[in-house]
Amino acid sequence: MAQVEEEVQAMKERLALMQEEAAKLKTMQEEMNKEETLTPDVESREEADSRSVYVSNVDYSSTPEELQVHFQSCGTINRVTIVCDKFTGHPKGIAYIEFADKSSVDNAVVLNESLFKGRLLQVALKRTNLPGMKRGRGRGRGRARPFRARGRGRGRGHFAPY
Repeated sequence: MAQVEEEVQAMKERLALMQEEAAKLKTMQEEMNKEETLTPDVESREEADSRSVYVSNVDYSSTPEELQVHFQSCGTINRVTIVCDKFTGHPKGIAYIEFADKSSVDNAVVLNESLFKGRLLQVALKRTNLPGMKRGRGRGRGRARPFRARGRGRGRGHFAPY
């Protein structure tokens, strides 16, 4: 009888631990939901894009700190993002620089065709991605034609020894 009571007591302790853990998970999930509601909406993203420039032909070995030093004369920089390939992790040679105010963007565009690590940087205003405005990946010009067989099963590259 004492053994059964000990097992019941151990089960109650485990149940209490599980309930505490469930409460912790619930509070963590509530915090995550609060953070999700703070994600930037379209207006704030457009506003951030209006304070940003697109920089191409960036040297692959450059770091965000080096780009920040290069564009420091334009104004206060909030963020420097170097775009990397998602499979290899190697830089693509493209960067985005977000400034604190819009007047810095005009100063940064003046640095178009400036020399950075032996390359001429291309600096342009960053455009805003609009959701639903995707370009199609069609075949391009013309329309696709169905395959037409020629003769009796002789397609391209058929080798007839006789």
